[in-house]
Amino acid sequence: MADAVNWRCPDCFKPPNAPVVQNAAAAASSSADFIAAVRAIDSDTSLTVQEKDKRRQQLYTGGPKEEAANRVNPDNNDVLNILDDTLNCSICLQLPERPVTTPCGHNFCLKCFQRWIRERKSTCANCRAPIPAKMASQPRINSALVIAIRMARTLRSGTSNGTSKVSHFIHNQNRPDKAFTTERAKKTGKANACSGKIFVTIPGDHFGPISADNDPERNLGVLVGETWEDRFECRQWGAHFPHVAGIAGQSDYGAQSVALSGGYEDDEDHGEWFLYTGSGGRDLSGNKRTNKLQSFDQKFDKLNDSLRVSCLKGYPVRVVRSHKEKRSSYAPDKGVRYDGVYRIEKCWRKAGKQGFKVCRYLFVRCDNEPAPWTSDDHGDRPRALPPIKELNGATDMTQRKGAPAWDYDEKCCWMWKKAPPHSRKPVQCENEDGTKMRKVRPKKLAMSAKQTLLKEFSCLLCREVIDQPVTTPCAHNFCKACLEGAFAGQSFTRQRTCEGRRTLRAKKNIMKCPSCPTDISDFLQNPQINRELMNVIESLKRQIAEENAALSDDVDDGVLDGNNEVLAEEVVETDKSVEDDKEGAQPVNETEIKQTHKRKRSSDIDNDPERE
Repeated sequence: MADAVNWRCPDCFKPPNAPVVQNAAAAASSSADFIAAVRAIDSDTSLTVQEKDKRRQQLYTGGPKEEAANRVNPDNNDVLNILDDTLNCSICLQLPERPVTTPCGHNFCLKCFQRWIRERKSTCANCRAPIPAKMASQPRINSALVIAIRMARTLRSGTSNGTSKVSHFIHNQNRPDKAFTTERAKKTGKANACSGKIFVTIPGDHFGPISADNDPERNLGVLVGETWEDRFECRQWGAHFPHVAGIAGQSDYGAQSVALSGGYEDDEDHGEWFLYTGSGGRDLSGNKRTNKLQSFDQKFDKLNDSLRVSCLKGYPVRVVRSHKEKRSSYAPDKGVRYDGVYRIEKCWRKAGKQGFKVCRYLFVRCDNEPAPWTSDDHGDRPRALPPIKELNGATDMTQRKGAPAWDYDEKCCWMWKKAPPHSRKPVQCENEDGTKMRKVRPKKLAMSAKQTLLKEFSCLLCREVIDQPVTTPCAHNFCKACLEGAFAGQSFTRQRTCEGRRTLRAKKNIMKCPSCPTDISDFLQNPQINRELMNVIESLKRQIAEENAALSDDVDDGVLDGNNEVLAEEVVETDKSVEDDKEGAQPVNETEIKQTHKRKRSSDIDNDPERE
């Protein structure tokens, strides 16, 4: 109370000889600079309390105005401004990092949302709408927003050279057909797991990422963020060859890949690093093939020893995450996803939650591509190892002492510092003469940045750009009409009677999400439109329409640029062919030539895959 009585407003009571702060708003031109400027003021010991208040107030009043002026500047053609101030986190007011979307349509950073829930707050921080208990305990990252924010940041950093990759997520419709085509493989359970064709030219013991040189089908390689329907399709692309086991490796050679599928309750997943539990310790004999309880201690042998060899050598280990891992916020909502390469830094043994000793491994991400849950446009950087509390009571500690084979180079990329291990297995995809066949990919027409960004906001049902978007608690985006149409005619409750004599209590109908088995019946009773996402989509459509109108005006005026150069070359070639025909004996009608050009242009547009 004494501090409140002695408080003086910095506007009314300006301290004598107070320094005049100039260009304070320029220091807050971006959100990161704004936060850094506030922290610099708080840490400055030479300023008094009143001076700090004055400088902070000038930052608060100057920064947002300048940012607003930059946003309305018509010359600023940055795609990131479309997302900024529209999809911001409702707690930290920045573009969300690992965004989580509530059913009411508001976006939060994953850490902000988890901190909000830890404070025992069960309502939205923006509109106070109740948050479902399942979402509060198991928040899911909205992958569509991750791709959009990363794409915008990549375009901003790559506008100067124009060669940076915007998005490398492969949609299902662009992938080859399933390999389970034999009659035996079509049986229930897909018992013939090895019947599928391997689409990459790598051996079964290949270490590290799968590059474009080993991808004759698409000439892309296995990209971070690719998802498959199940472990069988994951095997086809070599990310993780075993279709049941969680570890792929050899005890005297090393481990090539692991799968996170929630097999052990001791696992801890923190995205860029995780604690992995080894295999074994369960009685799987006889009729106990699905036993999930441990009955003896794990040891560093067989597959567990292969992980320890990769730890000592510093080999990169490919990591795939499965939707079966329900305790992790970084697991995909469906299927299996490739999350890049990790490196094992330490391994040890400790008593697990079931009382028996388990083998534990510390995985740290070290990939040149950004993770699927982050909006950064660059890969990992060397980071300090996280503190692990359970190391105090650990035994059989193993830690690498020498230089790792896979390490960070001064060229700002992860690469092999030592020669990778030679393969001891044959290549599973090659021609009859033993050569690797490369398939030439046809070039696609380049789209603008806004068109590429708008393509990512597609409904999971109609595959078109979302109209009146709604975001389910499981972080899936649909058109409101498509989602309601998928459950049209279904009631939320079912009336029951006991053999027609008396009425029983009504039973709730389970309505699963069209993309995952999550029950969304409570959400469907009053689905809320995601206004923030709708504003972004409408802004993109409006700007694309303006660009198309300006482009059509330039074409009408006779200006040829970009894709129209191809048309000009075709016209020149056709004119040459006309002259050659004129040199012959047969005359050519110019009207027929123009109609041929028109038919050719219309057929090219109809066959354009980007328009679909």
